[in-house]
Amino acid sequence: MFRAFPRRNLLQHASFLAAVFVLSGCAFASLGGDLSSVQDDQAHMRAQRRVIQSTAYSIHEMQVDTGTTVREFVSPQGKVFGVSWQGPVRPDLQQVLGSYYQEFVRAAPTRRVRGPVTIETPNLVIQSGGHMRALTGRAYVPAMVPSTVKTEEIK
Repeated sequence: MFRAFPRRNLLQHASFLAAVFVLSGCAFASLGGDLSSVQDDQAHMRAQRRVIQSTAYSIHEMQVDTGTTVREFVSPQGKVFGVSWQGPVRPDLQQVLGSYYQEFVRAAPTRRVRGPVTIETPNLVIQSGGHMRALTGRAYVPAMVPSTVKTEEIK
């Protein structure tokens, strides 16, 4: 037997399902994630990806339709230890920073800051700057950077 839901309950259920869908889309684990999260990021950003291999890590470079390039630095153990971006539009930082996004939000300046911004916490370093249509930035997890890698290489 089919029992109709009152309109109010139907709207509540639909709202709940929509929220679950939206939040699941934001739960990709970029920074700090594993290699499969890079593939998730590529799909989410609808980006073209190429892999640049070095002896100490690989760079998964994604070109987004907006013209922005996002690079994810992956250790030999398959973990994303750093990300960088460059282009006319800042990428979705919630997507790029993954589980570190909330730490970024807590540490970010509460007032608008002109010029470059650097945020350093024990778990996260973010540097962002540039000007209109030429934005750059990088973020990394100090504890995850391989010992043979200089943080200046994350760019």
